[in-house]
Amino acid sequence: MAHKASHEGIIAVEKIAGGSPHQMDKANIPGCTYSRPQVASVGMTEAKAKEAGYELKVGKFPFIGNGKAIALGEAEGFVKTVFDAKTGELLGAHMVGAEVTELIQGYVVARQLETTEAELMETVFAHPTLSEMMHESVLAAYGRAIHY
Repeated sequence: MAHKASHEGIIAVEKIAGGSPHQMDKANIPGCTYSRPQVASVGMTEAKAKEAGYELKVGKFPFIGNGKAIALGEAEGFVKTVFDAKTGELLGAHMVGAEVTELIQGYVVARQLETTEAELMETVFAHPTLSEMMHESVLAAYGRAIHY
């Protein structure tokens, strides 16, 4: 992944220059597959989180439920979020569909900042956008989806 290698290069140069580079959390590196449909993810899958012993809250929202996706003629796909049921930590996010390699960055930032489910539920998402599916997926994990 070019984005991972580039970031590692920056860390290496900072170290060579005598600085104190930050640690890179490999669990926060987005995985992007530039295909049709696109595939993107960050963090743990639902299966890996279960194997690690987490009690989970999982939300999934289909592209067909999003007006922007329908208007673009891209109604195939989904957004899935995986949370620790006890702490609200975002353990992972997984997407298949149009432009998900762009959308995943929202979850990457959320994980980097250690955002909880409550903060994501209270975040305002612009309308009409594909990113609203991210919000709906978070809400769905807690039985609060609006457009399901």
